[in-house]
Amino acid sequence: MGKIADIFRQHTDGYLREMGQVPSAHRKVIDDICGCRTPRSGYALYECSSCAHVHMTYLGCGNRHCPNCQHSKGQQWLERNLGKQLPGAYFMVTFTVPAEVRALFYREQAATYNALFAASADTLRAVLANEKYCGASLAGFVSVLHTWGRTLQYHPHIHVIIPGGGLNAQRSEWKSSHANYLAPVNVLTQLFRAKIRDELAACQLDRYVPPQLWTQGWQVNVQAVGSNARGALTYLAPYVFRVAIGDSRIVSVSDQSVTFRYTPSGQTRSRTLTLSVYDFMQRFLQHVLPRGFMKVRYYGFMSGGCSTPIESIRALAQAANSGACPVPLAAKDENAGESSEPRCPHCDGELVLFVLSKRGFTYFANNAIRGSPEAIGVR
Repeated sequence: MGKIADIFRQHTDGYLREMGQVPSAHRKVIDDICGCRTPRSGYALYECSSCAHVHMTYLGCGNRHCPNCQHSKGQQWLERNLGKQLPGAYFMVTFTVPAEVRALFYREQAATYNALFAASADTLRAVLANEKYCGASLAGFVSVLHTWGRTLQYHPHIHVIIPGGGLNAQRSEWKSSHANYLAPVNVLTQLFRAKIRDELAACQLDRYVPPQLWTQGWQVNVQAVGSNARGALTYLAPYVFRVAIGDSRIVSVSDQSVTFRYTPSGQTRSRTLTLSVYDFMQRFLQHVLPRGFMKVRYYGFMSGGCSTPIESIRALAQAANSGACPVPLAAKDENAGESSEPRCPHCDGELVLFVLSKRGFTYFANNAIRGSPEAIGVR
């Protein structure tokens, strides 16, 4: 069992008594984490194709805030997106919300998060369309919302994974940005401030922003992450499905407190922070997103609705970046293991799924049956 899951299993009753009124979305996350990889979340039965031994494993809850279930999704995202990699420079651009308006963002999450996505996307489109910096009419990038800082404090910001360039208006030429930067940071920052002001005004929330923030704050950071697409995507993949904190950062847990490890910004030496159990749980739960909210969004030629095939875009980018290494359409990850398929611990044979039980239904072959593992012969 995971450390964070154990904290919630042991202390949920006390936390609910202490907090009193708890949002339904928070309660759903608590219930899912507590039930993850237990009989409550369902089970799968596998039969070894060699020795016929039957194995049972409990399923994950699948909640996007669960550290256990999100751990492998970054690697899965990487494998899917290696087929979309392009030659040339890659960047990570981070758009940060000032401390003075974080309370507003927490109170009006859906509206303000959507405004943050829209303003950051419009900023990048405008900068890349500028002939001074790139001259691309169609950019493509992935935006990821995070709401936490290193000590689990509320700190909303967006990470954008973006290749350095885009297509011209006729979709016939790849226009490359500068190799080491997309645009000056002060240009990005000023443009972002104007865009976020327009977006907040559209939902009538700009009046809650202190006037001085329209001339300061709203930071933008640009980091070049290399010209090798595989290396850049491998570096960035963990950002896509990261949760506020994982089990690996938990140092110790007692009946009253939780101690975890963090690295202060701009430093390399890690430190520890100790919080009461309930304070830790509250900090963790404040990062629960609104129901159905999309925290990962794809824009331009990275979106599924782009009419220009990625193979054509790759060819144009390769022609423009003649010094870059060619990128195969179906690239094999050299660091990947031999196989991710489950193997029998007794004979290393292939395990074949034949029963899946979840939400009260058990699926056997092509028919749904009801029952427990014992009812179908597994103990």
